[in-house]
Amino acid sequence: MVRGVGRTEGFLLAGVVVAVLVVTGIQARSPGTWLLEVVWVLIGLPLVVALRKRFPLTRLLCWLLALHAIVLCYGGQYTYAETPAGEWVQGLMGTQRNNYDRFAHVVQGFVPAIAVREVLLRRTPLRPGAWVAFLTVCVCVTIAAGFEFVEWFSALVAGSGADDFLGTQGDVWDTQWDMFLCLCGAVLSLLIWRRVHDRQLAGDRAG
Repeated sequence: MVRGVGRTEGFLLAGVVVAVLVVTGIQARSPGTWLLEVVWVLIGLPLVVALRKRFPLTRLLCWLLALHAIVLCYGGQYTYAETPAGEWVQGLMGTQRNNYDRFAHVVQGFVPAIAVREVLLRRTPLRPGAWVAFLTVCVCVTIAAGFEFVEWFSALVAGSGADDFLGTQGDVWDTQWDMFLCLCGAVLSLLIWRRVHDRQLAGDRAG
């Protein structure tokens, strides 16, 4: 049996995510933008709960997914470009833009990297090593590129009405930065969590 979260811990994590969804949704500056930003949480949380017996996730992945959900909800509440945390860092560092979206794109690689790695190691003949790392990073960057296509399509359909969702803040290289930071997040995650993840997956195989 997978070394995942216990029943109480699982309910706690799900409860925190639901609470953050409710609070940020009520206080969202742009409800439409908030919905677009958190739709992945609205899809992902029920999916994880529904599959918890058939495909229980490792404890590491559950906590990372909860973290990612909070990052998305907070960014959606303030349309990323106006997050207080980002403004605080902007004042501290003296940057010209609110860089919370940059942080969010690092997380976009940091968390999915473990999710992709877990699926590859549990549902394919692959074993931990260079090929798994390479494929994991490739999938994460592909997902990031897919999000950029969604943003591009949104801009074509909504024009300036999609500015809050795009969050470029006038940076012509925003798309390239987003994908690059996702790449960095994925690589960093593998370097940090590989051994921990392997131990939890080993508990899965031993069970």
